[in-house]
Amino acid sequence: MTFDTQGFRARYRAGIHARYNPWLHGAFVLAYGVLGLAFFWRTLDQVRPLEWLVVPLALVFFNWGEYTVHKHLGHHKHRLSALFYQRHTGDHHSFFVAGQMRYETARDWRVILFPAWLIVVYSLGLFAAWWLLAWLNGNVAALFACTLLFGYLSYEIFHACEHLPDTHPVARLPWIRQMRHLHELHHRRDLMQTHNFNLVFPLMDWLLGSLHWEPLEKANGGQRTLMQHEIEIARAPQPLLAYASSATRWPEWHPSSLRVEGASGPLPAGSRFEEDIHAGGRSGHLSWEVVESVPGQRWRARAAGDHGLQLLVSYECHATAGGTRFVRTLEYGFQGLLMRLTNRLVLRKRIERESADSLLALRKVAERVLSQ
Repeated sequence: MTFDTQGFRARYRAGIHARYNPWLHGAFVLAYGVLGLAFFWRTLDQVRPLEWLVVPLALVFFNWGEYTVHKHLGHHKHRLSALFYQRHTGDHHSFFVAGQMRYETARDWRVILFPAWLIVVYSLGLFAAWWLLAWLNGNVAALFACTLLFGYLSYEIFHACEHLPDTHPVARLPWIRQMRHLHELHHRRDLMQTHNFNLVFPLMDWLLGSLHWEPLEKANGGQRTLMQHEIEIARAPQPLLAYASSATRWPEWHPSSLRVEGASGPLPAGSRFEEDIHAGGRSGHLSWEVVESVPGQRWRARAAGDHGLQLLVSYECHATAGGTRFVRTLEYGFQGLLMRLTNRLVLRKRIERESADSLLALRKVAERVLSQ
């Protein structure tokens, strides 16, 4: 049975209070956290080298706490943590599933960020720990409290980054990109209760054997080519995306597509099809799988081809006054060193030109065959 993610999102958004302000939510958490860090930091006095060891030890402690709370309270229902379980497994893992990980509006932060009051409750525990430890050593107390509060803020920030659009510049930063991949794997139904519970650094997952990694990007040496093109098309988003996501019609407008074998019409998530191509001056074959389909908004599919080629193509539609801003994002890479070098020297420029030409052709064909 397929879960209706978009239906759940619509119901969840309808239940958000009209006065909820995502910017105020995020600003409060950040400002409160920074003020707490400043308070603890100001109590430091001539920290000795040995006292700085508290920082790495506290980071390991926070990493363990993050792992433990996430795994045992976020994914297993207990009487005293039923609200947290509902908010995490019930809401967050229904709102975001593998293949549909990006938030779409700022109000979606409501299902990403912890409730604003939680950092206050968390800080009360830190103040208590700081007060008790200060009787033994004030610097140790302050460094311990600072590190744990920094851990809380880093969790919130990293988690938000792990739900950014793929094309966002921050999402492409090396470490965030790796953690986004681990987090998306965690959002798979078959893995969410057993693997990838760390969101900032997978230390406990590695130590405790729950780290799960599928090297999608290592298959091409981690060197992927990303290109994005957009165009204004005088047609409504829904029929335009329906046409663009009908793979059997790609040869009508994409210069690289020779023949497509698969179901006709817009392809939903989970669909598979085969394509013969001639791209960058080379002929080849691609085996495709659709990974996301949101009518009128977004469509994504990934493919594997000759020479270790892996690629991901995304179509996004944004309504404008004159019709639709259509955005095509292509990300691809090769496994072999020779093909990676060939891509850098020759293929990339040709494929970039063909991708730009494809949007011009799409506009021309779509405005002819689609009704206004």
